[in-house]
Amino acid sequence: MTIGFFSPLPPQRTGVAAYSAALLAALRRHADVRTNDPRAEIALYHLGNNRLHADIYRRALAQPGVVVLHDAVLHHLLLGLLTEAEYIEEFAYNYGDWMRDLARELWRDRARSAGDSRYFQYPLLRRLAERSRAIIVHNRGAVALVRRHRPDANVVEIPHLYAPPQLPDAAAVEETRAALGVHRTRFLAGVFGHLRESKRLPSVFAALRGLNAALLVAGDFVSPELEDACRPELASAIRLPYVDEETFWRLASAVDACVNLRYPGAGETSGIATRLMGLGKPVILTASLETEGYPETACVRIDPGPPEVEMLRAVLECWIGAPHLAAEVGRRAGLYIQNTHNIDAVVERYLEVLG
Repeated sequence: MTIGFFSPLPPQRTGVAAYSAALLAALRRHADVRTNDPRAEIALYHLGNNRLHADIYRRALAQPGVVVLHDAVLHHLLLGLLTEAEYIEEFAYNYGDWMRDLARELWRDRARSAGDSRYFQYPLLRRLAERSRAIIVHNRGAVALVRRHRPDANVVEIPHLYAPPQLPDAAAVEETRAALGVHRTRFLAGVFGHLRESKRLPSVFAALRGLNAALLVAGDFVSPELEDACRPELASAIRLPYVDEETFWRLASAVDACVNLRYPGAGETSGIATRLMGLGKPVILTASLETEGYPETACVRIDPGPPEVEMLRAVLECWIGAPHLAAEVGRRAGLYIQNTHNIDAVVERYLEVLG
């Protein structure tokens, strides 16, 4: 069996690229995998919700294969690909002719799509669900979104992979904290990845205000407007841009906890959360269908909406005062991810589907 592998890959600055690079290397130990080869016996398409995946989306419709939905909401991708008339037709195809007025309204308001929950409520998955031979997702929330668009879709849930890195030793971690200006006894929280509205940075700033903790914010903002809005609070945080893999793992090893909120959600399983939990770090997540598969003892989930800041502050205040509790959550997270999300088990599941 030959597998055609279609995905962004490094040096593209996306979580999908990092995931795909690890998966590609592991798959090649078991099968003949060819990148971007349309002549392969089965195609494996990796799709996310941005323009990097435009050509892959088109190919997945034209030459059906197995699709990996890293985001189970493709609304924002299609907003960037389609004309107004095409967008309205696609919306009606997914949800019925009576939804055309809403489609016109969403098209007019598309500049607000990154943070407006309406765009996340309509994933625009029907055409892909109907055409694909199988769809792989990473959580039960994404399963529900696909089946909402096609109840009999061949959708398979495979855990997000965790590939253990070469970790820095204790001395290197201490050097990293010293370079960040954080004493080894001070609590350091981290926010990693692409910084968009759904990462809830204003809530993180509000929850940490007045607490004896440092905050690391590492990643690129997806819009200058959001960066401008966050600039006053960023002045008191440790601010780094997007970093390479080696630096990421050094920073991840140096933090005491990761705050990884996602609201509105797009049916995704966070690669950042998987990596930090696999590393044995306590992670705070938004309560959702996407995150409910994690054991209660291996993470902390907080509710979106009005309780968000208060709940986040309570968790951080507890962990700052009792770091052993945070460490225990991290220990259990590490055991869970290493057992359930390990790359060898994930590759075995991929090969079953592709075969």
